[in-house]
Amino acid sequence: MKTWLKVAAVIILVYVHIAGLLMEVPRLAILNETIRALYFHVPMWFGMVLLYAASVAYSIRYLRTQNPDDDHRSEAFAHTGTAFGLLGVFTGMLWASYTWGSPWHGDPKQNGAAIALLVYLAYFVLRGSVENPEQRARLSAVYNVFAFAAMIPLIFIIPRLTSSMHPGSGGNPGFNAYDLDSRMRLVFYPAVAAWFIVGLWIASLRFRIKKISEKINEQEFA
Repeated sequence: MKTWLKVAAVIILVYVHIAGLLMEVPRLAILNETIRALYFHVPMWFGMVLLYAASVAYSIRYLRTQNPDDDHRSEAFAHTGTAFGLLGVFTGMLWASYTWGSPWHGDPKQNGAAIALLVYLAYFVLRGSVENPEQRARLSAVYNVFAFAAMIPLIFIIPRLTSSMHPGSGGNPGFNAYDLDSRMRLVFYPAVAAWFIVGLWIASLRFRIKKISEKINEQEFA
């Protein structure tokens, strides 16, 4: 990644944290000041989905090229996406404890997110259970495609078809439908962009560490 892009992400995140905690927000029923969690909770999910999409793209690319680097990049993006997903769950639980009365309300979107993360955790179990590198890469690539296909309905489709307390689900209006305060968009969209860039940064570091580890192992066995 370009250095200027990393610097921009850090600067934007500093702005997001300061503005997200200090800037005026709409006074909405039940949410009140907790609506500030929108700047930190939702970008985690956006980042997770985008990172998983990059991971599955590299998995498909590996199935076509058989290039080990594509498998390593896919794994790096999957690791980073899972970290973002866990942060999304934890920040969501914190938000729910103040607005719904308990950290885990059994909401369809909460349950779907938990199942989706378990599906991806099984991806890492699969990678750790196969010793042959080529076989591990092929099985992981195929599983990754199905994992991503399963995540989409679990998070975006099923909650919208059932009764859910999340905005935009189960007949509840989304934020854009009743929140006309453009000031929140000035913080929210930069937060999504900055966190995604940070995710790319972390994934690139994981890939580089993997490559260095491979070189060290090659020299040891040479």
